[in-house]
Amino acid sequence: MKVSYLLKKLSAALVWTAMVSVSTLSVAKANPKQEAIFSSPLINASELHGLLLPSTKKKGAQSVVVLDTRELLQADNKTPNFTAGHIPGARPLPYSLLRGPKENPGRPPELVELQGILSPLGIRPTTAVVLTGSGSDPTEFGAVARTYWTLKSLGFTQLAILNGGFGAWLASKYPVETGPAQPVAANPLAQLQFKYDFGISTQDVNALRLAAEPSLFVDARPEDFFTGQLRHASAARWGTLPQALHFDSEEWFIPNTGRLLGKKDLHAIAKAEGFLEPRPQVAFCNSGHWAATHWFVVSELLGQPQVRLYAESAIGWSQAGLPMDNEPSRAVALLRQAQGKGVQ
Repeated sequence: MKVSYLLKKLSAALVWTAMVSVSTLSVAKANPKQEAIFSSPLINASELHGLLLPSTKKKGAQSVVVLDTRELLQADNKTPNFTAGHIPGARPLPYSLLRGPKENPGRPPELVELQGILSPLGIRPTTAVVLTGSGSDPTEFGAVARTYWTLKSLGFTQLAILNGGFGAWLASKYPVETGPAQPVAANPLAQLQFKYDFGISTQDVNALRLAAEPSLFVDARPEDFFTGQLRHASAARWGTLPQALHFDSEEWFIPNTGRLLGKKDLHAIAKAEGFLEPRPQVAFCNSGHWAATHWFVVSELLGQPQVRLYAESAIGWSQAGLPMDNEPSRAVALLRQAQGKGVQ
């Protein structure tokens, strides 16, 4: 057996073992005997309503904070979202604030930026937080899942997502509040740290790619991105990561909705696709948005510790000049560029 083979296998194994060990250790330290607030990382409107009712709160019980990830204004930059209606007591946390720069939107903001964004919300890592978007479609859910991943990476230990978002709340005919958020005391969050316990860097993804031990790379984008017919405007090239498996994140949802399937159905899909196998698994998309849904389902709902979110995804990978599959020829790429086609 060649030495290079052994070194590659050992290197990747050490990288993955170290990440899993650190993740397990950090969670254990951050969450000692903490009572679970939520029945699951994915809750329905009825459960949230019960948690928010003053009559159901026991003396000394922890309050639940709802963070609304919708943008403050709709696409026309005129029509309000949050002030037009939100879950009573909710606080706005627009998803765009948690994105990286335009040239690499999947890159998490610097820690000092995250502290500045979260501090006015009056939350801390031990706060029980429910995240909600509009619930309109699978892509919008990805924003909520990515926010969940970001907060978990910052050490938040009590997190849940409202399945169906604000739409599910409205459908249940629960009370709605309008106007700006109620003022709260800011929390400086001076001790906040960002750890990649649930993510993976470009360097480590490449180490797994080069390893002899097989890893699973899951491309969660729509198929045209995977096949190299489309690319994100910030990506340097078309195509996908080498040996990637295509699985559109929309497959996790009830058709034509923004609500995830039941856990039994999610488990059946994950098992059929090989997502429950005990091997390193990396979920990616263009900028860690659609892939956040894959990570949330497999890691948080199905309890698989081997999956990591590659936050910078295909944009970061292509900009690093690393090999790609399904990449069109240079002539085709130049023609598309000249015609203004294939970029989204």
